Amino acid sequence: MIQKQALRLQAVFLASDVAATSAALLAAYVIRFETVWPIPLGPQPLSNYASLLPVIALLWPVVFYFHRLYQMRRDRSSIDEALAIVMAASLATLLLVGLLSFWRAWSFNRALLILFLALDILFVALGRFAIWRYLEKVWASGVGVRRALVVGAGDAGRAIADKLLDHPATGLKPVGFVDDDAARRGEDYRGLAVLGTTADVRELIEKHEVDTIFLALPVDAYRTMLGILKDVGNEMVDIRFVPDLFQFVTFKAGVEDFDGLPVINLTQRPLEGWNSLVKRTMDIVLSAGGLVVLAILLPFVALAIWLEDRGPVFYTQERMGLDGRLFRILKFRSMRVGAEDETGAVWAKEGDARRTRVGAFLRSTSLDEVPQLVNILMGDMSLVGPRPERPEFVREFKEKFPQYMLRHRVRAGLTGWAQVHGWRGNTSLSKRVEYDLYYIENWSLSLDLQILWRTATRSFRDENAY
Repeated sequence: MIQKQALRLQAVFLASDVAATSAALLAAYVIRFETVWPIPLGPQPLSNYASLLPVIALLWPVVFYFHRLYQMRRDRSSIDEALAIVMAASLATLLLVGLLSFWRAWSFNRALLILFLALDILFVALGRFAIWRYLEKVWASGVGVRRALVVGAGDAGRAIADKLLDHPATGLKPVGFVDDDAARRGEDYRGLAVLGTTADVRELIEKHEVDTIFLALPVDAYRTMLGILKDVGNEMVDIRFVPDLFQFVTFKAGVEDFDGLPVINLTQRPLEGWNSLVKRTMDIVLSAGGLVVLAILLPFVALAIWLEDRGPVFYTQERMGLDGRLFRILKFRSMRVGAEDETGAVWAKEGDARRTRVGAFLRSTSLDEVPQLVNILMGDMSLVGPRPERPEFVREFKEKFPQYMLRHRVRAGLTGWAQVHGWRGNTSLSKRVEYDLYYIENWSLSLDLQILWRTATRSFRDENAY
């Protein structure tokens, strides 16, 4: 039922997005060719642009999907949704122009293109805003909303309540908890009270017109769960079981079918399938493009490094990446040759005397990291992800931070969510781990593009780059 409700809403938003984009294209055509705007070469046929509508109907939903615009999350702020719309519409328009450049049947009017993108962002945003406002009014009136009772007021029960309160698109509204712990009677969590004990479930179903029960009890409450299932067996309610395994769950756990047996995967890889393919494709395209764009600059950087002390231009070091595999990271050398012969493996610090003069500049501008674009092309790294550490540091850190190794569930990155928030170099390791895990849990193409943009705008003014 929950999935069907979400699918219906996704279909509504998808239809709205396609309709808004189609309207934006036609409106841009009218403004460009049917108004007082000068047309030196005469107007292009409307049929040219109308022929793009089927392409838009296919391309836009795909791009919007990878920007998580069809995840029905009303807890996402309007600013975040607007930013995702801007990024998704811009990327989709860029892809459309790319397709037309190969098509070469006719040229897309540039002024119309700019108008189309601006109107597309506006129309899509207005359409989504109108849908959300309408749904909020409908849900507030109680129409189409099913009432849910959460059995268990512990971590699992509260997590269920959070999901239901933050995602009204499920069509479920929690009425409260039941719990046998006397200490929890009278407790209030986000406006939801503990209404009674498990013995009161049948009575509460009738009193609050409950449609769905979520069983979120500890694993040692097996007999209690059997009792509830027996008591409500003849009631017209949906029963959903939520295993209280939060102490074991790392990222989003997934339920798998193992030859007919439901199996819960507690260590599901965050990036799989299409998400992994899209991210890898972006890595290859942008890293290859970056090397081409920087091809003129890199020889001068290499020459400056060599002229200072006649030492090697590049520096390689063993790092730990995806699934704990080791690889050699490539950097422009920024320190004296043999800098760690006496000190051993230590982190660089501000004013580090081991740096060369050229190296100090390279580190302050992050240009020493540019050769890692080769690591990205080879598949050892990604453009965005947790920064890779040396194996000796990993062995130390994983003893201090229980979830540290979860960073290696994805490819290491050239930049990351922690770095654009200032947590790089010799800064708080716990904060870096916290931000890295947030990135992995909340990955989206839009988030990657946001991180890349923030990296580009702060590369030459990062006070923690040394």
